[in-house]
Amino acid sequence: MKLKLDRALSLVAISVLSVIGSAQAAPVYEIDNLDEVTYDLRGTLTGTRSGYALGVDNNDELVGISKGKKKLSTEDIEGGIIDVEDGIAPAEQITYSIYTPIEANNFTFTAAANAAEAWKPAFFSIAGTTAPDTLDAEGEQVVNSVDSYFYGMNSSGIKVGAYSAPEQKIPYEGTIEDQEYWYIRDFELRGVAVQSNESPAIELPLIPPYTTFTREASGDKPAATVELGGWSSASAVNESNIATGYGSTELASFSKDRVNLCIDNYNPDVDNPAPIDVCVQADQYPVNNRRNIQYQTRALVWDLNTIDAEGKPLVTELPLGLTPGESTLVFTAQGLGINSQADVVGRSHVYRNGDTNNLRQDAAFWKKDANGVYQYNWVDFKDNDILASMSYDINDDGLMVGSYQKYIGGYLRSKFFIFDTNNTTELPVTPDDFNIGLSDLSSKAKDINNKGQVVGQIEVTYDKEKPRPKAGFLYNHADKEFLNINNLLVCESKGYESSGDSWARKKITIQDGTGEELTYDSEFYVVEANSINEDGTIVGTAFIRKPQYQFDLLGNLIINEENGLPYFALDGNGNPVTSYLPRMVVLKPTSGEACSYTDVPEEKPYVRQGAASLSWLFALPLLWLRRRKVKLAK
Repeated sequence: MKLKLDRALSLVAISVLSVIGSAQAAPVYEIDNLDEVTYDLRGTLTGTRSGYALGVDNNDELVGISKGKKKLSTEDIEGGIIDVEDGIAPAEQITYSIYTPIEANNFTFTAAANAAEAWKPAFFSIAGTTAPDTLDAEGEQVVNSVDSYFYGMNSSGIKVGAYSAPEQKIPYEGTIEDQEYWYIRDFELRGVAVQSNESPAIELPLIPPYTTFTREASGDKPAATVELGGWSSASAVNESNIATGYGSTELASFSKDRVNLCIDNYNPDVDNPAPIDVCVQADQYPVNNRRNIQYQTRALVWDLNTIDAEGKPLVTELPLGLTPGESTLVFTAQGLGINSQADVVGRSHVYRNGDTNNLRQDAAFWKKDANGVYQYNWVDFKDNDILASMSYDINDDGLMVGSYQKYIGGYLRSKFFIFDTNNTTELPVTPDDFNIGLSDLSSKAKDINNKGQVVGQIEVTYDKEKPRPKAGFLYNHADKEFLNINNLLVCESKGYESSGDSWARKKITIQDGTGEELTYDSEFYVVEANSINEDGTIVGTAFIRKPQYQFDLLGNLIINEENGLPYFALDGNGNPVTSYLPRMVVLKPTSGEACSYTDVPEEKPYVRQGAASLSWLFALPLLWLRRRKVKLAK
């Protein structure tokens, strides 16, 4: 159904309104990781703000990532002053510099239906990482320097992703007062495959083809070797333990110049020399979203069943969609999805139709020929208006899903597509979403199972001048049915509870620093669906409503020193100001009925009153700044 234009609606209103027109035979889902006691989502690791589920297998186990350290002191957590799940605290701004210790901000976790607490995220250590809430013998929080990521898994316990090298400290020799060390690491990103069914788990680093810069002596330039580390990541793994991803195969030409500068500017005979490794590390860190050290990157396939004497799996570099020649450009190809036949999908730079003036990054797939050699295939939309495209997944029938970018109605949009790689005479198809024909709602497909069920995310409002909220979607390729997942949820999974013959928002009670009990309405909203298994279990991300803590101008949490309770930010009516946090969500098919107009009261158009998002910032003069007998959490 097409929602009204230019009308500000709450997440709930969008969900309820778009129920109209949904097929009666559509599947029904419930949130399976909802804690019925606290009415909270078991959706992130303790000590982090946000949780994301990225892959689920056919054994009802998933992998995910927790992100965002909370700005709460060790004393707050250890002393029980505050339950870190009660409300929203501002995230610490973590930046990387050769002059400051490296602090990780990404943590891997697993969750399973058959765990002691179903679907509760459990921290999973890669490369010696420590959980975000780990304390040392003195009660101080352990600072972990290794960022870790899980992106996919199979049903044999193989999990794939990437991690960064741990921090190294080099004694500082410079002019900055009180600076003790430079802080570097051997590599920024390295793929990994983990066999978690073994005890202890077996980690297999997926080292990229290129890691070391070398130059020969020339004129007054001596020969030199610098370990750069390269970069790699594993995106997906099939049931035969064949993984795909991407990695560095060469250093970009302009990056060679940067490394040569680091070598040539180093002079051990002068005071306070800056080591070459420190100079290179500074260029490896992103500055304004750009790194001075960049790599030629290619799609890779690792056979995790074939390990050589050095402990490395057999790796195959997949062909790029063009022949670089003498070009100094950075060309990239990435493997992002793989099926049981080890067909790979992703994206690659390509000169469209061989035109060297038309360089694009487009969806691609790689299949083996009769000789067992991977061949590159370009996904041609026959549409010159498409600026770029990529594919995320492929099922065993050869159906690939992804998204492309083009201008629609004067605005750049992303659109979900599906393509049969076994029938390349047909063009990729853009399914109808909530409209018949091509809408301007951006959408991205993330996963497809062997039943042809596709999941992803889509925009749900038509306002062209404002940010558009998104929702997870489920698309059934067999009958072309496209559905907002939030319209498939039972009422309990949308934040309602039974109230006689109808449903009402469940009230969540919190205790404030004043000693008073405050209440706010519960709400869950699925914003992205990232993976679906063969049973139809969907995992992704949901927004959960949480109240805002109150902080002083320096960012310190305000706490009542008598009862140890935090103060919550209130609106002009004395109600908690709330916002949304992203949390891992698990959705299970159920035999119940989806929530509808007949179940819940009709929602009114959304008015920003002590509720959603960051709008409370504009109402700061109205906040009740209560500071009776308070202390600051430092």
